[in-house]
Amino acid sequence: MRKFNVTVNGQAYEVEVEEVGGVQTAAPVRAAAPVAAAPAAAPKAAAAPKAAPAAAGAGDPIKAPMPGNILDIKAKVGDKVKNGDAIVILEAMKMENPIPAPRDGTITSITVTKGATVEAGQVLATIQ
Repeated sequence: MRKFNVTVNGQAYEVEVEEVGGVQTAAPVRAAAPVAAAPAAAPKAAAAPKAAPAAAGAGDPIKAPMPGNILDIKAKVGDKVKNGDAIVILEAMKMENPIPAPRDGTITSITVTKGATVEAGQVLATIQ
């Protein structure tokens, strides 16, 4: 038996796995005390304020509609964009999703980098 800590949707679980003839089966799952999960979530929350100075560029936030990975950044600070122009490409569930500008304007900040993992609702850029 091997023990693993697994976090699913913010909930921590301790899982025991037994290897049987090359096939692994999981033992019953029991919820672990979220004490270890709470401090781990705090650094992620601390990352949002890191993005806040970049988001301080005047304008409206362009937020991630779903969690995923940033595959490409199509715009840069100072670019004039039109409503619907792709700002970033977000990969979620093996699909590439262009995240569009919500209106005509100028990009005042980009708060993510290529290859970054983002959460739903996270600010990707600002537009004015």
